[in-house]
Amino acid sequence: MATTFLLLLISLPFCLSTTATPSITFTPSTLPSSGSSITLSWSHIPNPSSLDWLGIYSPPNSSSSHFVGYLFLSASPSWPTGSGSLSLPLVNLRSPYQFRIFRWSRSDITNKTKTDHDHNPIPGTKHPLAVSEVLGFEDQSGPEQVHLAFVEREDEMRVGFVMGSEGEGEVRWGEREGEMGEKAGTEVVRYEREDMCDAPANESVGWRDPGWIHFGVMKGLKSGTRYYYKVGSDAVGWSKTYSFVSRNEESDETTAFLFGDMGTATPYSTFVRTQAESTSTVKWLLRDIEALGDKPAFISHIGDISYARGYAWLWDNFFNQIEPIASKVAYHVCIGNHEYDWPLQPWRPDWAAPIYGKDGGGECGVPYSLRFKMPGNSSEPTGTSSPPTQNLYYSFDMGSVHFVYLSTETNFFPGSSQYEFLKHDLESVDRKKTPFVVVQGHRPMYTTSFELREAPIRDRMLQHLEPLLINNNVTLAFWGHVHRYDRFCPLNNYTCGTMGMQGKNQGYPVHVVIGMAGQDWQLIWEPRPDHLNDPIFPQQERSLYRGGEFGYTRLVANKEKLTLSYVGNHDGEVHDMVEILASGQVISRGGGQTIETEVTNAKPKELGFSQLVKEGSVLMLTASVGYVIGYVSRSRREAVPANNWAPVKTQEV
Repeated sequence: MATTFLLLLISLPFCLSTTATPSITFTPSTLPSSGSSITLSWSHIPNPSSLDWLGIYSPPNSSSSHFVGYLFLSASPSWPTGSGSLSLPLVNLRSPYQFRIFRWSRSDITNKTKTDHDHNPIPGTKHPLAVSEVLGFEDQSGPEQVHLAFVEREDEMRVGFVMGSEGEGEVRWGEREGEMGEKAGTEVVRYEREDMCDAPANESVGWRDPGWIHFGVMKGLKSGTRYYYKVGSDAVGWSKTYSFVSRNEESDETTAFLFGDMGTATPYSTFVRTQAESTSTVKWLLRDIEALGDKPAFISHIGDISYARGYAWLWDNFFNQIEPIASKVAYHVCIGNHEYDWPLQPWRPDWAAPIYGKDGGGECGVPYSLRFKMPGNSSEPTGTSSPPTQNLYYSFDMGSVHFVYLSTETNFFPGSSQYEFLKHDLESVDRKKTPFVVVQGHRPMYTTSFELREAPIRDRMLQHLEPLLINNNVTLAFWGHVHRYDRFCPLNNYTCGTMGMQGKNQGYPVHVVIGMAGQDWQLIWEPRPDHLNDPIFPQQERSLYRGGEFGYTRLVANKEKLTLSYVGNHDGEVHDMVEILASGQVISRGGGQTIETEVTNAKPKELGFSQLVKEGSVLMLTASVGYVIGYVSRSRREAVPANNWAPVKTQEV
């Protein structure tokens, strides 16, 4: 009897070890602020599988299939032992987090399994293994997501931020960090799930509470002066102290950073593709902004802002990511297809049916309209109970440049409010004060990456908008949408011409596509050894420089000269440069060469839809690359293994 009891005691620890319950824990127990990192640890995972995964949930009562993001346990080197750990930063979503582990195997994947943008199957939730405790933030209610914007008056600056609870907000500022005696109240806006127009934005899987969005205006600012400020309230708490340099009405110097299609990076996979390269763009922008010292500047992000596409937490992630730069300089935007487009949008002519699709993920411009507040009062009804779409078209002066923003997603035809604004604005520019004029919109009027699907809108932009640019001697036209850098000669109806702003010849604007700031689903320009039969887009003569490097542009101007530089993300160096003199001369320095452009105005070549097709408009093929488990969007930029195909461009831009 004693022997049997002794054997039982000896075997008990082994029995317990083989039947121990899987568990997941985290440290620290509370996160101090948005963007702080947490370490997740797990143990006792039985018979570990390479597809076991960890789901990230907020709020904690979300259903298992409605995660914010996920990580595979195999990302931890020790995963085969059934134990491991991973660290990642988390953004404050104004609701606590919870973490869950699931068993998933290849046998669970069928042709009915839902997939993400990269054709990867969304992980299954049928076999839960472990659930964590709830994780919160020390200050769940903010204020956070601080960002600046110009207003109509040059002696004012608007600041926006988000708080997690209802109540009044305030901004305090001054010329010394310890003496912020000026103060102003805030306007508070908010949107609800019912304001969304389509899935996934109006479904549980995509909707998350956006908090209360505040805007306050700092007034009576001295020209070119550094101001310190903070936002919040005594009831909820205050942000840290930020600073910016006000616009200088007495200077003709201009500094701006321009790009499109940046998006946001997440430390996890989710339902849609995120933009890992956006972190490099922000890093180099911050370097350039800090190098300016006490000179004012601003940022221009021309459409496809966060790529949230109906998954609300990606907006929070985006604003958290840009805060280091957007809290220092004004951050200006125009609307893109991924902020707006949905099947029932009000302006959707027959020719636009294949163009204006579901790219907005059901947001119908609502988060974009209420999370930003740009100058002017442009607004278009949605045709539903949703708030009207705002921040569509506006303009302002900065030094020696007049900047104009337009919407390619809403009506730009003659007779529309947007067309009348653009016509009046461009005709009213004081060229003695601002000798250079820059126009910006999302979908390009010119691109060497032709696609049949986009040809109808380009044709109508050429018909209705290009005459406004030509007749009013616009200097530069910036476009996004195509995720490359592409700089053209001065153009009118596909014909290179002069930039004689002050001479006898009529000036043609230099068009530049700058959608290379982060979105990594790039158009194919060069043949790939494993897709020799796929179409490519050859570079036409009118394209003076184009590059596939991620990055942004830097614009510096005074009344004599405007210089545009293309900065690459891999090294932070200038890869292309063009100078435009007030006299109208264009000097291209792309690829180490100097080309002076001062040609006569040849008769514009008539180029209709059929000629566009003939000249190279081709449909990009789509391909199914099968199920690839892991972080495909990030590995896409790495060398392609011999047993994998290089990515093919889909119709998403």
